[in-house]
Amino acid sequence: MTKQLKADIALLLVTIGWGASFILTKNSLAELPTYNFLAIRFFLAFFISTAIYYKRMIRIDKDTLKYGLILGVLLYAHYAFQTVGLNYTTASKSAFITGLNVILVPIFSAVLLKNIPDKKVRISATLAMIGLALLTLNQKLGGINIGDIYTLICAVLFAFYIILVGKYTKDVDSVSMAIIQLGLVGLFSTITSFVLKENLTLTVSVGGWINITILAVVCTSGAFIVQSVAQKFTTPNHTALIYTGEPVFAGVFGFLFYGERLGIKGTLGALLIVSGMLMAEVDFKKIFSKNKKNESTESNESTESNELTEG
Repeated sequence: MTKQLKADIALLLVTIGWGASFILTKNSLAELPTYNFLAIRFFLAFFISTAIYYKRMIRIDKDTLKYGLILGVLLYAHYAFQTVGLNYTTASKSAFITGLNVILVPIFSAVLLKNIPDKKVRISATLAMIGLALLTLNQKLGGINIGDIYTLICAVLFAFYIILVGKYTKDVDSVSMAIIQLGLVGLFSTITSFVLKENLTLTVSVGGWINITILAVVCTSGAFIVQSVAQKFTTPNHTALIYTGEPVFAGVFGFLFYGERLGIKGTLGALLIVSGMLMAEVDFKKIFSKNKKNESTESNESTESNELTEG
């Protein structure tokens, strides 16, 4: 198994975790204001991560700190614009518009990093986008509103975030860089909560704390640390493509816990997304070449066997 395949599998596990996070977040927001919830989630993730990797954190160099701060600002802005946008648009439109990063990442990569994606990646991204549209656009869209614009900004920011993680993580301590981001998002979420005069509280039910703890440990601390490390060995284009699986897994968990059904169109969309991901990962030329080689070997062995029999 190559390092890139291992990295892509790790990112797929992150995607599964984020798919499950929709249910946990929905339950948590029933008890807490938005930015109050984000502050608790990210600060908890930050403190847990720091406690585990404290030796790395006390040896942070200048570049790790700088890149962590840049990415932390982008990550907070992504969550902020997405959350605000959801107040004015539908969840399905938000999911689709956010998912546009699968197209934006290859475009921005080509411009910023001069990394033009190959034909297979372009086809895979197109399949994934069509699948994402079928999976998420289940309602009448109506016209464009301010929420859609905020969400589009969120998609652009997350595309840049994916690209910059891929660029910066190769030069610094990936784990420390990820932990810095978590603390920054927690800090900015707290400030935003004060500015919006939210009711800051830590009073949450036992079930609420279980939800928040899972989100903090698995879907935040674990997810962003894994992403920072995994992107050392894979491309931003692959990362964006794998992340299109998030609504697929969200749909699976929605069905398991809430009995929600994707329907024919949603199921087709999920299949297209998975097909796009597989197309990007599987080296079909190598497989076909190997099969032809095996067939040729078997044919030669059969011929030799017949000649011996006839002799």
